[in-house]
Amino acid sequence: MSTGVLDSWVALLREQAPSGETAAALDDLKSDWLSPRGRIDALAVVERHLSWLQAKQVELLAAIGAHADGPPDEAGADLDGLFLGEWDCAVEEVACALKLANSTAAQRLETARLLSRRHPATLGLLADGEISYQQARTVAEQCAVLAPDLAGRVEEALAEKMPQQAAGQTRAAVRRQIHRVDPAGAEARHQERVRERKLLSYPQEDGMALFGAVLPAQRAAVMEQAVEAYAVGYGDDGRTLDQKRADALYDLVVRQSPGVRGSAAGAAGTGGATAVVHVTVPLDVLMGLDDGAGELKGYGPISASQVREIAFTAGSVWRRLVVQPESGLLVKADPLTYRPTADTVRHVVARDQYCAFPTCRMPARRCDLDHVRPFNHDRPERGGPTTPENLQPLCRRHHRLKTHHPGWRVTRDPHTGAAVWTAPTGHTYANSPPPVLDG
Repeated sequence: MSTGVLDSWVALLREQAPSGETAAALDDLKSDWLSPRGRIDALAVVERHLSWLQAKQVELLAAIGAHADGPPDEAGADLDGLFLGEWDCAVEEVACALKLANSTAAQRLETARLLSRRHPATLGLLADGEISYQQARTVAEQCAVLAPDLAGRVEEALAEKMPQQAAGQTRAAVRRQIHRVDPAGAEARHQERVRERKLLSYPQEDGMALFGAVLPAQRAAVMEQAVEAYAVGYGDDGRTLDQKRADALYDLVVRQSPGVRGSAAGAAGTGGATAVVHVTVPLDVLMGLDDGAGELKGYGPISASQVREIAFTAGSVWRRLVVQPESGLLVKADPLTYRPTADTVRHVVARDQYCAFPTCRMPARRCDLDHVRPFNHDRPERGGPTTPENLQPLCRRHHRLKTHHPGWRVTRDPHTGAAVWTAPTGHTYANSPPPVLDG
């Protein structure tokens, strides 16, 4: 087939709604056989089919969610239906099956529920490849705060425009329509969000992190101007304006705050609380004999220079941890009491770092410590000891799931730390704690 003929065929395919028949033709879209114009058409064809497939996934997720939400038929329910109906394990099953974080799985299930129940027109546009999943998700999530009739009015106002819009344009248009159809509700929701204001910190690559706050927009604008003014005061010292802004925020929060002292501030202050930063590092790296990585709690691997900056700041406290060279797991002794000692708690938290459920990223320090094999209160020496090998951190939800749900089971290898969870549907999912230090 010549390039011109293939280009014409792809252009025609771009105008057709995706289907199983058109999907079967995608393998014939050879980029080397297309002109630059034809490749753009082929790209649009593939994107339309991605939307079509995502609509299929939405339908499946909605069915899974509906099965989990529905009350079980006590008389004739099968085991799977009973467990999912009573315990709503759809989030865990979807998270494990798709290898997603629990929060992402929950978001997809909720988006699917909203699209299937409240936004059939938007779901239809997605299935036809007319809009992206990001646009459909925007409609579902932003309109979730509205009553069904108002959500329908927003969708009706935007349905014809969305196929011509980029995702950002759809988001802005939805926000405007929500304010238009429900101004009183918008004000009430704003006041609620003001009460939910909070700090955020997210790890980024190469030893960096994003730090900020969710707060009223007008306050953010004032803060931005304050940081800008402080940054200008540095003068011409070789730093870019963006570098000065980032340094200005740090200086305003830390160096200009006498209530903060200790390693996080970089210099000792006076009075107030101490900033606590946990880092795990091999001794040879700490002493400058090797330039390997350390592990910053709540972030991950950081460079040797970052480790030493924290470790040798005035007021730093060091604790020794012994690590198995082969597996990277911590080694510790074991008491036979039900409640773990503070030393054992520190050990398990440092070893596992997160909730032991395969897809959960709740920090271990905020989890319960669960006995994998139940503790024997009458004869502790006979089983279920309170040792690091028999303890795992579980967030409250997954602790209850493991302890009280008859369909979820877990086994753990005490030597490698690998755990295997069995779901009510019979599927199994493996989870291993990250090595404290990579070799």
